[in-house]
Amino acid sequence: MSNLTHLTIADALAGMEKGDFTARELTEAHVKAVEETRGLNAYIVETPEIALKQADASDKRRASGEAGVMEGIPIAMKDLFCTEGTQTTAASHILEGFVPTYESTVSGNLWNAGAVMLGKSNLDQFAMGSANITSHFGNVINPWQREGSSAELTPGGSSGGSAATVAARAAMAATGTDTGGSIRQPAAFSGIVGLKPTYGRCSRWGVIAFASSLDQAGPMTRSVRDAAIMLEAMAGYDAKDSTSVNLPVPRYQDALTGDIRGLKVGIPREYRIDGTPVEIEKAWEQGIEWLRAAGAEPVEISLPHTKYALPTYYIIAPAECSSNLARYDGVRYGQRVEGRSLDDMYENTRAAGFGDEVKRRILIGTYVLSAGYYDAYYNKARQVRTLIANDFKKAYESVDVILTPTAPSPAFGIGEKMDDPIAMYLNDVFTVPASLAGLPGISIPSGLSSEGTPLGLQLLGRAFDEETLLRVAGVMEQAAGFSALPQLIAGGK
Repeated sequence: MSNLTHLTIADALAGMEKGDFTARELTEAHVKAVEETRGLNAYIVETPEIALKQADASDKRRASGEAGVMEGIPIAMKDLFCTEGTQTTAASHILEGFVPTYESTVSGNLWNAGAVMLGKSNLDQFAMGSANITSHFGNVINPWQREGSSAELTPGGSSGGSAATVAARAAMAATGTDTGGSIRQPAAFSGIVGLKPTYGRCSRWGVIAFASSLDQAGPMTRSVRDAAIMLEAMAGYDAKDSTSVNLPVPRYQDALTGDIRGLKVGIPREYRIDGTPVEIEKAWEQGIEWLRAAGAEPVEISLPHTKYALPTYYIIAPAECSSNLARYDGVRYGQRVEGRSLDDMYENTRAAGFGDEVKRRILIGTYVLSAGYYDAYYNKARQVRTLIANDFKKAYESVDVILTPTAPSPAFGIGEKMDDPIAMYLNDVFTVPASLAGLPGISIPSGLSSEGTPLGLQLLGRAFDEETLLRVAGVMEQAAGFSALPQLIAGGK
């Protein structure tokens, strides 16, 4: 593959500014990389014609001195973001063939900033999953493999297509969405950086909804600086989204000072879970030492309601999903399977259009919202969610950021946990609490497991304090010095 596909966003922007190469040349290299990595099934739709047209327009803007924050950067757009004139499916059969007549706010912001769309990346159906195995369009394969094994690994989920294509150098970056960890966990599995901003920092308008009080868009990149650049382009107030927060968007790159002396880093004792692999614990301890060596002070903290986070999440998220997915009825858009009556048509359409995991979550959500169970389950979960958020609020009175593992294991084999929904749900054990509290979090690659696959560490920050989060993440990234390449592009395949 061309060396152009190995550049960071920051390096590519500098190279285009100096005239070393054009946006078209950069895009052509990535279009070729997309073709060469089709075996990963990371894209649902490839859009090379759109990409080259956008790249040519980008070169013209740069020549006239009008370059944007992401000018000429080829990216993958998770197929949960509506893109005008390009099929958007949420990886579900029920939306196959749906072509929006409008653009999501986040994707529109990125195009306005000069980004180039290589295609729509694969995901778990309606973003429901932790392994990218529930897509109607097939599994996504992680470009990483275990040493001495040809077994295919999951890239994580739901943003597995985005993670795989960035790790495989078939996109410089990608959008993801994070409901309970769906940016951070696949980033950890794939050896890249994944940033979930504070809830409300990026608009949800035009993003196909899973759980409206949890969903948040964010960048997936190969460096912390790239995440800062991309977040600046994605974020901003949107009057069309009632949950969008009207705050100025900082120049996040300026936060990467490399100086974290005097900052306090919380180490939550409740995240030391029985059964966590030794290498995950060691990676966490190594992360603590890196930050201590850089002048930060590790402080043990307590987040006492952490143990209730997963059951709380798996009541609230399915409840909201059952409400959001009621709109897919075969009447207004998407697939329709006729029946003898209107009810019959609804049942036939949903039976054919939704996958098993989506049906499972709809059923759970409908149950907890039903008469007689609403107070016992849904309202109780909302109350516990408040307690979890208060735990974080109290912790941030004494610390600046919190450090934890991102996931309880490295990437596992495709199909290894497929028949055990509970085991699959446990993949989100370290990421869900911050999602329930609406807090920003970032996963940084910290090294390789004993199997030769990536491990990630997670930093969590105060609401709307992505700057401190990025500052600490930049220091940790420097200390980790992660430079390993997936076998797919390092000659292993």
